[in-house]
Amino acid sequence: MNPTPETRQRHVLPGTALSRVAAASILLLALMVLRPWRSHGIAFAEGKGLDGDDVALLSKENGALEKIAASVTPAIVNIQTTQVINVQESPFFQDPFFHQFFGLGPYNIPRKQREHALGSGVVVTPDGIIVTNNHVVAKASDIQVMLADKRVFKAKVVGTDPDTDVAVLRIEAKGLPTIVWGDSSDLKVGHIVLAFGNPFGLNQTVTRGIVSAIGRAGLGIESFEDFIQTDAAINPGNSGGALVDIHGRLVGINTAIVSNGAGMGLEGGSVGIGFAIPANVVRHVMDSLVKTGKVERGYLGVSVGDLSAKLAKEFGVPDLSGAVVEDVTAGSPAAKAGLKAGDVIRTLDGKSILSKDQLTFTVASENPGAVVTLGILRNGAKETLSVTLGSRPANLGLAAGTARVPSGSTLEGISVQNLTPKLREQFGLDSSATGVVITRVDPSSPAAEGGLQPGDVIQDVDRKPVHNVADFDRIAAQAKGEVLLRVVRQGNGAFVVISPTD
Repeated sequence: MNPTPETRQRHVLPGTALSRVAAASILLLALMVLRPWRSHGIAFAEGKGLDGDDVALLSKENGALEKIAASVTPAIVNIQTTQVINVQESPFFQDPFFHQFFGLGPYNIPRKQREHALGSGVVVTPDGIIVTNNHVVAKASDIQVMLADKRVFKAKVVGTDPDTDVAVLRIEAKGLPTIVWGDSSDLKVGHIVLAFGNPFGLNQTVTRGIVSAIGRAGLGIESFEDFIQTDAAINPGNSGGALVDIHGRLVGINTAIVSNGAGMGLEGGSVGIGFAIPANVVRHVMDSLVKTGKVERGYLGVSVGDLSAKLAKEFGVPDLSGAVVEDVTAGSPAAKAGLKAGDVIRTLDGKSILSKDQLTFTVASENPGAVVTLGILRNGAKETLSVTLGSRPANLGLAAGTARVPSGSTLEGISVQNLTPKLREQFGLDSSATGVVITRVDPSSPAAEGGLQPGDVIQDVDRKPVHNVADFDRIAAQAKGEVLLRVVRQGNGAFVVISPTD
């Protein structure tokens, strides 16, 4: 059906009508340009705004938050670090022809570059002790601290603890404003918290949120994890800043976030999932570093795992809470106390143990020599054991019964773990097989270049038998030249030579 003339006119203007509209538009535009603009007065509404009991409550909340910010902000510092890095020059640029053709001298391409980074810190003593994250100051050649009053000081590193990502700095100053320590064990999910720091270099930024979770572990961020999770916005530059409660007390040090496409760390922006190191952990580490320059940790001497439904049924455990003992290191505190493989550790000093990570963290938080009481299930029956903790070896990995080779050894970059019955079965080894299984290999290490892989079982080092982590630790620490290893890979034996890097 063809459209009627009336309908057609609604879509297309005739030529005469179009010319009239154009002429009128030009005239209107000319009038707007030539006619002086007359401003009209704007009437602003006046009054007190909303009132009432509910608004009064919000007003009180505003006042409380303002009071917290005013109390905490003076103790928050901006940390700027400088790191000198070696730049690998391509062989193409080293070609004399290239330099001659482009007129470049031998020093036109820098061999070293300086990188700058920003972070945050918290003043905890009037004489200049500052706590921050280890990753903020790691490998820094120069550390500058700017106080809230804009004064700048050069900082020295008192000590660092990469396992918890805590670092302690000192500046030469007196009478500094400090923060009040809180007890992070008092935090509950839902508590209001505020995050202080310098995100993206925006000094003295405060964000608000709640405690989303406590005791977060198994994230793979640090060796020892017992994080406070919060939705208070944490962004790059917030690292090392304060997480405080409604009393203005320090309850955590901000350390990492989950970010869009960036995983764990502080590479992207906040998506409402941030993590802070509990203040109780920070204070323990700080005290140790200030007093001794190192961190002393408790040591049990067991390899432990989490319970599955099948394991819980096998060991007579009513639920999945606890840590099952997979192996006990000979001569360790656990061995002396009578702990056995197959025992399930349910409590430590009366506090529930929910997982292997929690047990590892709890034991490491104790001081060497401390006597702890373990509540265990052995073949489904309850027992209590008293254990005097030892001192955790410096190169011990995340789980007791694992080790990392110290720097300077040809085998540096390898992490190993004791063989357990479960691992022997997994790798197809005889029940009497000895050795240690590789759990991690640094991709840039001589071991990786030599072809070692996670899952390889090392049975000999330089023709010396390796029965457990203690043997491997002792022998590997002395390995300085070429090292001959006998390994088992997928059930087959092989010899591997690892050469040190030049």
